[in-house]
Amino acid sequence: MVLSKERPKSKEKSHVHKKGKTCPVVKLLPKNLQEQVEISPHLMDYIHDLPIETIGIPEFHEVLTGKSGDMKNPNIIYPIGGGLYIHILPDPTDARNFYYAIEPGMSVDSVEIMNMLESNLVDYVEELDDLSGGETIDRTKALLGVLDQICVIVKPGQLQAAREKLAKKDDGTVPVTRVQYETLKYELIRDKEGLGVLQPLVLDPYLEDISCSGIGPIFLEHKVFKALKSNIIFKDYRELDDFVIQLSERIGKPVTYRQPIIDSVLPDGSRINLVFGEDVSLRGSNFTIRKFSETPISIVQLVEFGGLTYEMAAYLSLAMHHGLNIFVSGETASGKTTLMNAMTTFLPATDKIVSIEDTPEVQIPHPNWCREVVRASTGESGASVGMFDLLRAALRQRPNEIIIGEIRGAEGAIAFQAMQTGHACMATFHADSVEKLIQRLTGSPISIPKTYVDNLNLVVIQSMVRLPNGKPGRRLISLNEIVGYDPPSDSFSYVEVFRWDPAKDEFEFTGYMNSYMLEEVIAPKRGLPPSRKREIYDELNRRTNLLRRLKDQGVTGFHEIFAVLAQANKEGIFK
Repeated sequence: MVLSKERPKSKEKSHVHKKGKTCPVVKLLPKNLQEQVEISPHLMDYIHDLPIETIGIPEFHEVLTGKSGDMKNPNIIYPIGGGLYIHILPDPTDARNFYYAIEPGMSVDSVEIMNMLESNLVDYVEELDDLSGGETIDRTKALLGVLDQICVIVKPGQLQAAREKLAKKDDGTVPVTRVQYETLKYELIRDKEGLGVLQPLVLDPYLEDISCSGIGPIFLEHKVFKALKSNIIFKDYRELDDFVIQLSERIGKPVTYRQPIIDSVLPDGSRINLVFGEDVSLRGSNFTIRKFSETPISIVQLVEFGGLTYEMAAYLSLAMHHGLNIFVSGETASGKTTLMNAMTTFLPATDKIVSIEDTPEVQIPHPNWCREVVRASTGESGASVGMFDLLRAALRQRPNEIIIGEIRGAEGAIAFQAMQTGHACMATFHADSVEKLIQRLTGSPISIPKTYVDNLNLVVIQSMVRLPNGKPGRRLISLNEIVGYDPPSDSFSYVEVFRWDPAKDEFEFTGYMNSYMLEEVIAPKRGLPPSRKREIYDELNRRTNLLRRLKDQGVTGFHEIFAVLAQANKEGIFK
């Protein structure tokens, strides 16, 4: 497969390329970028080919921050580990800027050598097949062992003579330079064990979505630079179909014309959707990868990002500690699962949690966690196991909390039955307001009786919004308490306790001294009589200050916060 990986190039060489610090371009680079090109020759090759006279000298950012994204015309290189780099460049003709992955490059000779290597790998296919179901580290070790058997490293000046000599032997070995060997090693592991040309994108911790909509470039959603387009471009349908087939085989769920749509999960937890063939996707096969952090974003980090306030986080901690039923609702890609993951650190560390999902996305820090996933019906695995089946089974497992990835069908009725029997439930839901959420719950196919709806205590509305500065951002725009259903008027009553102000990008505590859940539900559970129920706001303030102190003391990571809160709960500080 010939896949186009375009990159910016200077039309004319302004100087003779020299190695190391003697190169004129190196002298122009900022010091931190000079240090990088010294350890990564392929980065120097890339920079040397850039049209410096047009785009200027790139900056090097070891870590990206919000300020990096504020640049009008970003020209930034940043590392993603393993000797790989990303270059962000402006495109004055398009709304999306450029995203270039910088990898160990392949010269024409290296492409030829890779083809020879592929041919020689056939002799080792049985040895590699024996490891096809084993650990990745074993297969990688085996591939590198095969590479060492095939490649003979020689000095650059001796390459041609070595080729002529080994050609006469015809023993399957290939002469390469040290640089070519390192390039081959990288590309072999990338293509055989990784996701091929997508591997740098999957490894980039700043990417959220990787999207191929058909013929053309791969589009990206970046945490800092937002909408981008990559230098990976599919130029014809055959090339794209071949890549999607290879991708599906790599994840163990081959697409076919009979089964053209595949949903799966990558080893790092990212979610992937594949649609194969022009008959169902008119612009050609397409795929989308929704990336998830290996370590979830913590509630403190979400507050620092502006997604909610410490006071709102403290309110949620009280609600979760006392077993309230919560739905995190919003449109696609609004940050529902991210928020729900962050909220799980408020659940007591001793709780037994059962999570039920269509595609595994929920990440919970608790050791006593049963993680259950639906199973589609196949000839080999037998009958399907759906959300309904798993939720029904969860009721027999005596969990303290049931977490449902997303409610969209008949499993909703079981979830509300669980709430009625005292099982605390939390789930994500697709609806952008309380009214629409209730409409979906009471309508087909979920069909919850209206009198059951008030078993749900809180509705958190999460949304992707336009901030006052014009940039997109994720905000918890509304936190609502479901009070009850009035049959005579056929209406629901609810209290909006927190509200986001879009004009100021600030949050209002509209339910202060008027919160039904705090005063009528949580206060009695904490032993406060009706005459003292408003003392619950003092507890809310205390928790707010405690969460702020965590941030001030540098305790911001997901697992760090869970550990600190678990200890605080044990000592009675965060009960």
